[in-house]
Amino acid sequence: MENYKVKIDKGVAILLMIIMGAMVLNVSWQVFSRYVIQSPSSFTDELSRYLLVWLGMLGAAYVAGQDNHLAIDLLPTKLKGEAHRKLMILIRVVIVLFVIPVMILGGANLVFITYTLEQKSATLQLPLAYVYTMIPLSGLLVFFYQLVGLKTLMNKSKAQI
Repeated sequence: MENYKVKIDKGVAILLMIIMGAMVLNVSWQVFSRYVIQSPSSFTDELSRYLLVWLGMLGAAYVAGQDNHLAIDLLPTKLKGEAHRKLMILIRVVIVLFVIPVMILGGANLVFITYTLEQKSATLQLPLAYVYTMIPLSGLLVFFYQLVGLKTLMNKSKAQI
């Protein structure tokens, strides 16, 4: 499972770099077309908004997989040994209990509804289901990362804590 995590990490990191690069190019074109050419591009605002959604959702999943997400770590830093391990297991279980109904199932439902209703974006005429697809995908990533973390914590012996 750890080998898969390394490969997924690499793929997600590359995808994040591509999305960020696309955002930089898109916003640079918007600034250039607005202030130099004096004819602002109509699609760049919407595209940058959707790229930002993808970057935020995918980036949050990636950071959660690296255990670098924003957290109040007052209690985990105070606890040692088995108590710390049990708290970390509880935290990962709570994250999984959030991710499954909200991000995976709720996100998939949102994608299904927007796909069924054939909702499209105003300027790009892009199906909004494509934009919303990142919600369940990032949920699946977070779920996978938490399972890997749980497996690691469960395999730790008391001597390794």
